[in-house]
Amino acid sequence: MREPDDLPPLREVVHKHDLMPKRALGQNFLFDLNLTGRIARSAGPLAGHEVLEVGPGPGGLTRALLAEGAERVIAVERDARCLPALAEIGARYAGRLEVVEADALELDPAALFSGTRPARIVANLPYNVGTALLVRWLTVPDWPPRWSSATLMFQREVADRIVADERRPDDYGRLGVLCGWRTRARILFDVSPQAFVPPPKVTSAVVQIEPRADPLPCSVAALERITRAAFGQRRKMLRQSLKGLGRDPRELLDAAGLPETARAEEIPVAGFVALANALA
Repeated sequence: MREPDDLPPLREVVHKHDLMPKRALGQNFLFDLNLTGRIARSAGPLAGHEVLEVGPGPGGLTRALLAEGAERVIAVERDARCLPALAEIGARYAGRLEVVEADALELDPAALFSGTRPARIVANLPYNVGTALLVRWLTVPDWPPRWSSATLMFQREVADRIVADERRPDDYGRLGVLCGWRTRARILFDVSPQAFVPPPKVTSAVVQIEPRADPLPCSVAALERITRAAFGQRRKMLRQSLKGLGRDPRELLDAAGLPETARAEEIPVAGFVALANALA
């Protein structure tokens, strides 16, 4: 496939800057231009938007986002080796790429967006921090957030946990409750290991997450306490697994309108919100 711009092919960029992926940073680079373009397009219209990208590496997805019309891409990269390659992209798309050398876990997306344009998050997240980043983005005190959607790549098993609810008990857990409470999430498509350099040992999946404008009122801290206790002993009845919370579990379950014999994997998101509110 032809390059989306007049920059060198990504393999040449990686060779030129000696950018061998580092396992310690969870790096798996995407060279397939069909795939990076598909990810960028699946995020929805980008014209006039600001886009946050985490872990751009040599910039394959970055180039696709810019080529698809993103007005401004904020690329957060902690690996200093990648900065010269990203600078070349910035020179090609003058004024449209801002590179931030930082650990994304230490940044608030709200502080990176200008607030004057619609915003999206699009990223092939490093595997070793993907779940932690998502949880951080979903537990901010101010909701809804500034971004209107997040189109993110995870390991397939993590993607399954993000979209799971009580109808999929094997995958349902704390992550599914959190995502189901504040967002609507769906898996868009799978990505073969062979699409990456180096190929991971697992299939990946692209997930689209859209914030709910008005999720059920609930304390984030209380919901995290409830789900941690409930799924920490997921095979036990809630009347047993909730004992460590300092409240009579039967009292909490009665206030939430839930049976004492229920297990965590059987409770819908609304049930966990009711438990959290009873605890709070």
